[in-house]
Amino acid sequence: MIGLLQRITKAHVEIKGEIVAAVGAGLLVLVGVQRGDTELHADRLLERLLNFRVFPDEQGKMNRDLRDMGGSMLLVPQFTLAADTRNGTRPSFKPAAPLEESRSLFNYLLEQARAAHDAVDAGQFATNMLVSLTNDGPATFWIEIPNDSAG
Repeated sequence: MIGLLQRITKAHVEIKGEIVAAVGAGLLVLVGVQRGDTELHADRLLERLLNFRVFPDEQGKMNRDLRDMGGSMLLVPQFTLAADTRNGTRPSFKPAAPLEESRSLFNYLLEQARAAHDAVDAGQFATNMLVSLTNDGPATFWIEIPNDSAG
């Protein structure tokens, strides 16, 4: 399972001209589900997201996590993160989990995130979204919870 996490001052998701999700300062996380990912992978990704120290402390060092700073989290399903781009000029989506499996794991991750943290919002699965953000830093991190089946 993949999380592309960006420290933000604000972000929102728009679908067909309507804002369907919005958060203030915290994290925007683009989520990719790979073949072989399970709820255990989603649990581990969420643990990493909630505890990843990417916010500055009083000395300006990245020593604070999302909970420490009382931030929001916006989860956005991102099918293309699971693409294989190693060859050619067109991505292969063979590593990506099938649609319903991906939907189920994304929804599980979202449910667990909302149970573990107060300020969580989300984009919509399998929908064309316009995602707007103000990246703070910029600070962007790739977190991958590997499994033996992806790739």
